[in-house]
Amino acid sequence: MARRGMGARRTALTLLRVNQPTGFDCPGCAWPEPDKPHLAEFCENGAKAVAEEATTRRVGPAFFAAHPLSDLEHRSGYWLGRQGRLTEPAYRAPGADRYVPVGWDEAFDIIAEELNALDSPDEALFYTSGRTSNEAAFLYQLFVREFGTNNLPDCSNMCHESSGSALVETLGVGKGSVSLEDLHRTDLIIVAGQNPGTNHPRMLSALERAKAGGARIISINPLPEAGLMAFRNPQTVRGLVGGGTSLTDLFLRIRIGGDQALFRMLNRRLLETPGAVDEEFVREHTHGFEDFAAAARDADRAETLAATGLTTEEIDEALRMVLAADRIVVCWAMGLTQHRHSVPTIREVVNFLLLRGNVGRPGAGVCPVRGHSNVQGDRTMGIWERPPEWFLDALEREFGFAPPREPGTDTVEAIRALRDGRAKVFVGMGGNFVSASPDTAVTEAAMRRARLTVQVSTKLNRSHVVTGERALILPALGRTDRDERGTGPQFVTVEDSMGQVHASRGRLNPPGPLVRSEPAIVCGLARRVLGPRSATPWEAFAEDYRLIRERIERVIPGFEDFEERVGRRGGFSLPHAPRDERRFPTATGKANFTAAPVEWPRVPEGRLLLQTLRSHDQYNTTIYGMDDRYRGVRGGRRVVLVNPEDAAALGFADGDRVDLVGEWSDGARRVAPDFGLVHYPTARGCAAAYYPETNVLVPLDSTAEGSNTPTSKSVVIRLTPTGS
Repeated sequence: MARRGMGARRTALTLLRVNQPTGFDCPGCAWPEPDKPHLAEFCENGAKAVAEEATTRRVGPAFFAAHPLSDLEHRSGYWLGRQGRLTEPAYRAPGADRYVPVGWDEAFDIIAEELNALDSPDEALFYTSGRTSNEAAFLYQLFVREFGTNNLPDCSNMCHESSGSALVETLGVGKGSVSLEDLHRTDLIIVAGQNPGTNHPRMLSALERAKAGGARIISINPLPEAGLMAFRNPQTVRGLVGGGTSLTDLFLRIRIGGDQALFRMLNRRLLETPGAVDEEFVREHTHGFEDFAAAARDADRAETLAATGLTTEEIDEALRMVLAADRIVVCWAMGLTQHRHSVPTIREVVNFLLLRGNVGRPGAGVCPVRGHSNVQGDRTMGIWERPPEWFLDALEREFGFAPPREPGTDTVEAIRALRDGRAKVFVGMGGNFVSASPDTAVTEAAMRRARLTVQVSTKLNRSHVVTGERALILPALGRTDRDERGTGPQFVTVEDSMGQVHASRGRLNPPGPLVRSEPAIVCGLARRVLGPRSATPWEAFAEDYRLIRERIERVIPGFEDFEERVGRRGGFSLPHAPRDERRFPTATGKANFTAAPVEWPRVPEGRLLLQTLRSHDQYNTTIYGMDDRYRGVRGGRRVVLVNPEDAAALGFADGDRVDLVGEWSDGARRVAPDFGLVHYPTARGCAAAYYPETNVLVPLDSTAEGSNTPTSKSVVIRLTPTGS
């Protein structure tokens, strides 16, 4: 794929520098790099992401002249993404059916005109994708807050917001507490609601190394995942010619949404086992133990089996493995974060770790595995609709303006604001907001109500087709591109899923002379919109990113000596009080046990509980191909994976064409039509299908309590014959 998209020379120039100390950060996932990266420190999907970005195909004025919006609207996201890199700013005028070229100055004038005509800054929304660098994200939030709003929805709102909410409450820091070395030296790794083989493939080599060191692995997932069952590492002789490594020691095929019940029962069993609880740690470092213990001791066995679909023997085996381990790491992803009860589920995971002192010591801790390559860094830089007071105070001291203090809108509330006419301008810093968001029909209708939509992008996607009355596309450099400014070559920085900050330097020629870096785009926009009322040196920031890093250092704790430390091989690790000091900056000053009621999704008779997921041939909303060979699906994406016994009970056979009909309390009709039913060994009562095709079924108002994350893993559906 790389050779087809880039040619042999560009393939060598890019793939040999992905995730290398002097190279560029992969535009895919946020999995950290090892201390000594392999020569080929990338996975299959990372290589595909690089090939898509470094392609020699181009989208310029001739493309838009040949393809009006009425044509592009009917093209698939896969087709749009394969057309190539954007080369010039493009503008859609009111009522026009196509984009036309526009100069940067004119584009900024259009945005400034619309923003400055708003009755309130809160009528504008500023979205951020997790690919945005630290430098661009810091400038973006600075511009938005100088403009006067905290409306900074981002992709975190749709993925790990539940993790952050739970971890801040229980541990005081909304990030993972482990390093890559902790995974390598632990005794037991629990992988819950996560598919590393597709979503974070380089994690499999870390799990393989942990196994070689004596660790055992429990996988908790409604679906068996190929990478966790049999990993063949292509960078080892055994992986190439042998049978590979069976990573999973115990696979628990849990029902969707049953994880809280499982961890609650494990916690009950630990409390019942003499010597299992680390009483000194609990006494010295935790708060709320008695209330938690009372709730855990009330965990009902029959209820647990009903919620999880597991057997008593499977839970007993998991407990034996837990008791045999001195050090435990729990990893999770969207399978835990996108349910109504996600926040209490993750708090129950923390309870489980606290009981045996598995936070704040080597080889143990919490490991929420982030998706987008810098989604964690963006939050660190201030991309958040609910910024803490200390951050706003620091901005005010450093830049001399009074930032807004009222909370802004998250992703779900942003869609509501557009739908209801409370927001009139949408600016997207990367990403594919339309395809990534829930309730597709509602989201698209909301976007079309905007007066202006602006997308800062490298390639085409659905968000360029579903626009406001006016629309702009601003072409941006990618990670693979060389970034030359007036002061010389520049680099940017990112933060991986484990809090390690490192540099990223592209080396390819930009796709065109009119393509600008994200920092330069933000600075140009800020100069035009804010005008003389801003004392921020935007022009200097655009020319020398060291000046941006100097300000980051003065505003955000942990970035002391930023320029010097990020120049070291591998960068540096941000401080994490629970991990580094066993200090918990919570309201109580200790790690907090919690005692929420156990919840799980109840599904009416004749219905299934659907989780949306990725195929192996995609990254988030970017589709690389039509196959999912890890699951044996080829030649198409409109498939629904159903347990054969469920299919038979519902009167369907393998290969039948069905419509997926969503059911939600608002009574709205939500249908994903014409899917092929595929027999698959998922948990009984459960089903799975790919997004973004099934985002149409996720109700906008069905969100996690405490985080407002869409419940994309808990969608009640019924199956009907296609066209019935």
